[in-house]
Amino acid sequence: MNRPTLQATLCIPINGDEVLLGMKKRGFGVGKYNSFGGKFDSSKDKTIEDTAIRELEEESGLCSKLEHLKKVAEMDYFYPYKTEWNQTVHIYTISTFSGEPQETEEMVFQWFHRNNIPYHQMWDDDKYWLPLVLEGKCLNATVIFKDVNGENLVEHKEIRLL
Repeated sequence: MNRPTLQATLCIPINGDEVLLGMKKRGFGVGKYNSFGGKFDSSKDKTIEDTAIRELEEESGLCSKLEHLKKVAEMDYFYPYKTEWNQTVHIYTISTFSGEPQETEEMVFQWFHRNNIPYHQMWDDDKYWLPLVLEGKCLNATVIFKDVNGENLVEHKEIRLL
């Protein structure tokens, strides 16, 4: 299986034992808690890291710098029934940022203790990889969803720890 050409990001703000997640109010992933991120835009971003910082600010109101990003995962997502959603997502944690999270048109935020993440309100694959990331591990993985809502995995290929 070829890797997706669409490149996207997720940025996970962490403050001590708390993780900031946003509930999507519209668009891709509506009704689910997720981290903050989006698609690489060559008209705005020079690198995928620029995308992570830009999307973090646009979706949460938090500001940070490239040197504060820590890449923790690279995941290939496949949607057999909606192939235009296939994407490689570059996942970062960030613990140095400024500003206060603010609700946006796209997301409303909430801080969760790392032991109380609402996995039942997230994409089905998050319960497999996010605990590893929160333990400080880095990984690669491939995820195939059997429906476009991300409710069920067809296949969750082996997570490869780095």
